[in-house]
Parts: sequence; structure tokens; C-alpha cells
Amino acid sequence: MISNVEVFNEKTAALTKSLNDKISGADGKRHIVLCGGTGCLSSHSDKIKERFEEVLAEKGLTDKATVNIVGCFGFCSQGPFVKIYPEDTLYRLVKIEDVEEIVQTDIMNDTVVERLLYVDPVTKEKVSKQDDINFYKKQRRVALYGCGVINPENIEEALGMGAFQGLKRALSMSQQEVIDEVLKSGLRGRGGGGFPTGRKWQFAYNVDADQKYVVCNGDEGDPGAFMDRSILEGNPLAVIEGMVIAGYAYGASEGYFYVRAEYPIAVRRLRKAIKQAEEIGLLGDHILGTDFSFRCHLRLGAGAFVCGEETALLNSIEGKRGMPRPRPPFPAVKGLWGKPTCVNNVETLACVPFILRNGWEEFAKVGTEKSKGTKVFALGGKVNNVGLVEVPMGTTLRELIYDIGGGIPNGKKFKAIQTGGPSGGCLTEEFLDEPIDFDNLVAKGSMMGSGGAIVMDEDNCMVDVAKFYMEFICDESCGKCTPCRIGTKRMLEILTRITEGKGTMEDLEELEELSQTVKTNSLCALGQTAANPINSTIAHFRDEYIAHIVDKKCPAHVCKKLMEYHIDPDKCIGCGMCARGCPASCITRTDYIAPNHKLASMSIDSSKCVKCGACISTCKFGAIEKR
Repeated sequence: MISNVEVFNEKTAALTKSLNDKISGADGKRHIVLCGGTGCLSSHSDKIKERFEEVLAEKGLTDKATVNIVGCFGFCSQGPFVKIYPEDTLYRLVKIEDVEEIVQTDIMNDTVVERLLYVDPVTKEKVSKQDDINFYKKQRRVALYGCGVINPENIEEALGMGAFQGLKRALSMSQQEVIDEVLKSGLRGRGGGGFPTGRKWQFAYNVDADQKYVVCNGDEGDPGAFMDRSILEGNPLAVIEGMVIAGYAYGASEGYFYVRAEYPIAVRRLRKAIKQAEEIGLLGDHILGTDFSFRCHLRLGAGAFVCGEETALLNSIEGKRGMPRPRPPFPAVKGLWGKPTCVNNVETLACVPFILRNGWEEFAKVGTEKSKGTKVFALGGKVNNVGLVEVPMGTTLRELIYDIGGGIPNGKKFKAIQTGGPSGGCLTEEFLDEPIDFDNLVAKGSMMGSGGAIVMDEDNCMVDVAKFYMEFICDESCGKCTPCRIGTKRMLEILTRITEGKGTMEDLEELEELSQTVKTNSLCALGQTAANPINSTIAHFRDEYIAHIVDKKCPAHVCKKLMEYHIDPDKCIGCGMCARGCPASCITRTDYIAPNHKLASMSIDSSKCVKCGACISTCKFGAIEKR
């Protein structure tokens, strides 16, 4: 039990030395760590760990090597990962059957398994160290501090890497000094709004109340987003520490984690971290021997996107239907059960310990004038290096997509990047050299959002992209206010007509008018930003909308109602493989004398074709094309 600061200092000093000895090899052992994020676990990293334990036992090496699960490495497209200390050798795409070779070659004979090393796609050189891989070179881990290094289910490893050092310092300061520290750091809310965190805490501090709350918003609902999930899976104690510091700063004694139930690994690790912190006295009464007491609670969300909006989230915690409340009053004044409440995003709270541990100057020296620190992005879509990245504010989109993301696969041309999820917009090639920060992205017609970044190439139809996000918004609208409930439905109907070749130029005008109406009159941010994907795609890709409406063609050959499959008789040899794979039986053989003297070809009956693409994937001669 850690009863006071002196005991805390003594215990953490010993744990820090132990962790450093493992990483440096000073303890004389080899340490094998495996990625325990959702992506790698879905590729059986837990089974790989079990196999390592079996092989080490079989070879009598259990006293010379250890095996451990850590948080997300971030480079999801290359997982599962295995790293071996102290050499810091990183293996990727590891399978269960590779384990014995790794133990035999690396652990027993100190030789690298060459075939499992990362290969640089440009230089074709094999890279054995994580920090030498381009994906990691421009990253800086603040919110993700400790992820990929410590076991997220072992509080001793977290303490050895600095956990609760920020809280220790905060408790030696006055409440106003802690708030000022966060204000001077320039930390802004990472959930999408970008509101200064210190100002929100100041509002709650200024309200006189017998009870105040801290709420952590872990209801990450953007399609393709997994930033908050990875932080909670990789270092839940950092978020807990951030919540406790917030509670001390403005006088809250209880905190609620609101995490969607679709994140079972994050929920399990968070629950375990709370229990461990309670057991050693870092949560509960008289923390570190002070008069400050704080307790954490966990609530699971049912997956409603609207509950990412802070007032809808508060309603859900209270047992009510997740629907937004009119503001003002704002939650910092009147929030959970009518008491002052600050709702902070997972990533925001994960940054707070860094600020208190290292000082506001260290945080503020990174980033741009109005957007300090780093930002975590879930980089996905048409990009080679899919994964979780944390970069300094001010990093350009080009650096994000090409230097870190490795560019567009298969030599395709970059078309757009959607930032901010359904609430954001699409940015084109002309914006690639724009620095990423809160205000700049909004000025260019998009937004930071919680950190989703979906890359699109020449094969994406931007009208279809807008339709995809509008379908999502319609499904997730709570229906409380008419502009969002009805307006988004009407916009989806118009987009559907356009993608089916039934749209008119009047539809396009109505779509633009509806977008403005919904944006201006909706109650919460879900409706207010619902039209952003439409507005940005019309602004940058108006020609594609016109092609759908006037020419009845989809330039990207994505919209099925505007697409036909055609077989080039000069390329077709009449083998019939496409016909055998066609689920609609719409391909038949046709007699034809081609220039290459083949006597048969195949043809497609467009009236029966369902545009499934099975024929294209079956044909080995490239004879089938979309028109």
C-alpha cells in the first residue's frame, strides 16, 4: 500500500530500475514482448505468446527469457509484432509457426531471423529496429506514452515508466496552479471540439458545489477510428491519472469512464487498472497521504454515435435515453445529475500526466501557435501503412500520407483525405502541404475531429463517399430535433437519386440549400456537421456530381446503377472461366473471329448483370472492364 509520497518515491524508484534493466539487458535476460492491441490479438498474438512460453519451457530457457504482452505498436498493417530486448529487434507479420525459429535462431544463437524483418518498400533494405522504420521516424508519443512498452495489465510496469508522477506533482501544487499549468500548455480537447482544456476546468472550479464530477468520453464512434481504444488498451493508467489530476484541479471527487461495450479488451484492462490503483492506494481516500480522495466508475455505452456528444453522454450515464441537451447551461456549470462536470476525451486526459510530469513548457514547445502538442490519428483507407500514428501538430498532410503512411498502394493517384470522420470534410491534393492543426483544417473545409484520417485514391467515387457518411448520420441521428431528423433523411434521398442516375441539377441546388439549413438549425454537433462531407465533395468534386446527373456516368465506376461490365472480344480467349464464376448466369459464349484468330469470345447480358465483380477477379487476361 502506497500511503504517502515517501513510500511512493521508494517504490517507483525500484520499479523504474527494474523496467530499465529489462530494456537495457542489465538483468542478464532476454525479454520478448508481443503486441496486445485488438488488431494483433485478432491475428492470434495471444496464441503466439502461449507458443513462446511452451517453446521456452521445452528448451529449458524460462530462466533466461521472459514473454510479455504490451499495448499497440501502431503499425497495424504489419502486425502481429514481436520485439526482443535488449537488442530491440522487431519482427513483423509473425505467425505461430515462426515461434520455434525465433527462439532457436534469436534467443539461443543471437542471430536475427531475416525473413521476419520489415523491408523498406523504397530501398528494399531490411530494418531490424523500430525507430529506423519510416513509419515511426516522424512520430512522437505523448498520449500513447508507454503503449507498446509496458504490460497494460501490470501497474508495476506503468509505475516504473512514470505513472502517477504527474499526480504527485499536482498534489504538491494548489488547484489553481494545476489549472494554470494546463492552460499554459495550450492543451485543447482531442475529441474534436478543440476547446481549451484548462478553460473548461476553470469554469468548473469557479462554480461552488457540494459535488463535482469528471467524465472521460471513450465513446469513439467515427468509422475507421481506433485512437481512444488503443490508448485504453495500451496504457489505461495514464487516462486514470489524467482523470484524477482533473478531479483535484477543480474539486471533483468522482469520475466516470464512459466506454462503448464494443471495446471489450479496453473495458477489461481499464477495469483491472482501476482495481489495481485502488489496491495500492492511488485511488480512494487520502491519496498519497493528502486530504484529496477520488474514486473511478465505469459505464458502458451501447454504441450510439450521438452519445459521443457530451450532453447525450451524460444523459446515458444517468440512465436516460442518449439525446443531447440544449446549451447553455454547459456541463462544466450544470452537468451530471445537475452538478459541475467536465467531459474530457480519452486522448485529452492521456496528455495531462505528461504536462504535469514534464512541465507545460515541454508540451507547448511542440506544435503550432494555437495548437500545441501532438495528435493521434487512425490512418486508414488507400494507404500502404495503415495504423495508429501520433504526430506533432503542424505536421503536413503530405508527411502523414507519404512519409508515415508510405503513399498510395499499387501506384494509384491520391484523390482526397477525409479527416474528422462523418463530421469532417475531404481535402484534395492542393492541401497536401497544409499543416495539421485545429483551426487550419476548419479553414480548409474539414476539421480535426477525434482523429480519423481516411485516404482515398482515383478509384473512389466522391458522391458515393458523401452518401456513405450520410447513411451513417441518418442511422445515428437521435431524432430529437427536426432539422437533423428530417434534413439528413432528405439529403440521403437526394444523394441516392444522384448515384442511381435519377438526379437533376435542381437536386444539386436543393442539396446545397438543405446542407446549410441542417447546419444552422440542428441542436447538437452531429446535425451541425452532418453536411460537411457533402459540402466538401461538392466544393472540390462538383464535376463528379455533374457527371452523375448530366452524363448518367460514374467516373470512378463505383455506383452500380450507372455502370456496365463489358468483355473486350480482342482480349477474350473464350475460356469460360468468367461464366463459371458468375452468380447471375449472365455471361454466355459468342462465336467471333478476332484478329488473333480465336474462334470464340464471351459476352455479358447487362440486363441480368448484378455488377458483383466476380468475372473481373476471375479473368486472367484483363478482358473485362467497367464502363
